[in-house]
Amino acid sequence: MARPRRYDPERRDRIVDAALRVAGSRGIAGLSHRTVAAEADVPLGSTTYHFASLDELLVAALRRANANFGRALRESPGLADPAADLAAVLARLIGEWLGGERTGVELEYELYLAALRRPALRPVAAEWAEDVSACLARRTDPATARAVIALMDGICLQVLLTDGTYDEEYTREMLGRVLGDGRRAG
Repeated sequence: MARPRRYDPERRDRIVDAALRVAGSRGIAGLSHRTVAAEADVPLGSTTYHFASLDELLVAALRRANANFGRALRESPGLADPAADLAAVLARLIGEWLGGERTGVELEYELYLAALRRPALRPVAAEWAEDVSACLARRTDPATARAVIALMDGICLQVLLTDGTYDEEYTREMLGRVLGDGRRAG
């Protein structure tokens, strides 16, 4: 007689969280259904039931990882305040994000950049850019919003790849230039 199936509505979320932990500690190359099942403490069949392929699992993980910065942006009171210095607000948010747990930030970019080789991830990466662009477009036009995103990504990647120190004032100044606030360095 077959055992009754255990009701576990959070299992899918636990698997995604486990995938993020595995990718954070071992990189995407270390991610497999087996490693995720072990990390989530679920049967291997559970991971393949919820995610038929590793790409499906990576899509779910990238969506979860993308939520962090997007949420901080959406919830920022400075972004909603038309009188606030948008460049300063964004520079501060980037500093808070980069100043947090570095493994998480690195993982977000690793998942984001994995879209270069994994076409299944491209729509999720595009969703993130569209979400952030929509947030920024409330304060600027869509083309400038995309340019701001490109600058923010470039600065973040430089800091991560060079083990450099984040310079909030430099970031504020460069964002101000893109946003057209008229300030120029001497």
